[in-house]
Amino acid sequence: MSYFQDDDKNSDFLKNDEVPKSPLQERLEREEQEMQTKRMKKKGGGGKGGYFFSGLVGVIIGALLVWLMLPGLVNQMPGTTTSNTGKNNTTINQVATEVTTDVTTAVEKASQAVVGITNIQEVTSGGFWSPPSKTTKEAGSGSGVVYKIEGDKAFIITNNHVIEGAKQLEVTMPDGTKEPAQLVGHDVWTDLAVISINSKNVKTVATFGNSDVLKQGETVIAIGNPLGLDFYGSVTTGVVSGKDRSVPVDLNGDGTEDWQQEVLQTDAAINPGNSGGALVNLAGELVGINSMKIAESSVEGLGFSIPINSAIPIIEELEKNGEMKRPTMGVSLADLTDVPSFYQQQTLKLPAEVTTGVVVTDVMNNSPASKAGVQQYDVIVEMDGQKIETTIDLRKHLYNDKKIGDKLTLKVYRQGKLVELSLTLTNGNTL
Repeated sequence: MSYFQDDDKNSDFLKNDEVPKSPLQERLEREEQEMQTKRMKKKGGGGKGGYFFSGLVGVIIGALLVWLMLPGLVNQMPGTTTSNTGKNNTTINQVATEVTTDVTTAVEKASQAVVGITNIQEVTSGGFWSPPSKTTKEAGSGSGVVYKIEGDKAFIITNNHVIEGAKQLEVTMPDGTKEPAQLVGHDVWTDLAVISINSKNVKTVATFGNSDVLKQGETVIAIGNPLGLDFYGSVTTGVVSGKDRSVPVDLNGDGTEDWQQEVLQTDAAINPGNSGGALVNLAGELVGINSMKIAESSVEGLGFSIPINSAIPIIEELEKNGEMKRPTMGVSLADLTDVPSFYQQQTLKLPAEVTTGVVVTDVMNNSPASKAGVQQYDVIVEMDGQKIETTIDLRKHLYNDKKIGDKLTLKVYRQGKLVELSLTLTNGNTL
């Protein structure tokens, strides 16, 4: 009789009422269990080795799933961006913000009026066996500022030393086009020059500011072409370091200071090639013409610019006459401090207390000085009541304070005696 029934009713009965197993049934169940165990061992599913292997496979599969899911999980975190590294292009969320400051606004207003100037000079070439021939080559470059359009001409202010010795002048415009330029006028004493070009490609002219109202510490911007046209339109910023500075300059290269240039001092970087470029304020107005810097290894941030208020009358005179018409006395001069003390006493016969002044070394015929009775070896110590100690003092009074046709009163020592003279100034290129 079987103890197993297939119907549900009998199954429930067996679950509730256990029926004792016969010895035969228990033996059959043991044999069946032993056979199943042997089969599992053959397949690797039994024993400690089988369980270890199954667990290892599970760990590896789980790690792979975590690795594959990790980028997606990271991108769901706050502050992360989504990047698609598949076939589609990478998408980056980027915000483009245009920054505008007082400096950028001033540069936008003024920079298009700044141009490059190339100085082309004539050179002689040829060897021992070939006759000499003249050719032209680029001798240097600088900067300039377009300040006026009149008819079909545009006028540009620059430094005299930028155009000095040029056989030809070429202007490079902000858009890269080049224009031949003509020299209008130049002045060695103020280091200023005016040139002109055709106005057809000129888009912007500079607006003159007022350099007299600049304040020490005020922000200024230098625009020009340092080290040549490769750095065209470079912008540097700084402050007005000082006003009413006087910088001695040697105009003829003889090692002697001939003049004191009245300049603005700034720490905005001004390098070779910046000469003639613009110094502008935060309103984008032209307040100076960049001119020079002190170039020494121990010096930093000493740049100089000609104040625009000093430059304007020079510009107007150069436009009108091509040169500065200045008053002249008609003499040659030397500083008393350059005369040996022996000659001061024996030739000039000066009193011991007279240690400074200007010695007249020569008087031109038919000049204002000769007509007024000025003589060789007179020592000028006063002009119009102002003490004169050096030739620079004399030039500054003559060029800055006097005009052609003005009367000039001199006090001179002549053979140890003080003499007063009066003369009428005329036009000339010498003192």
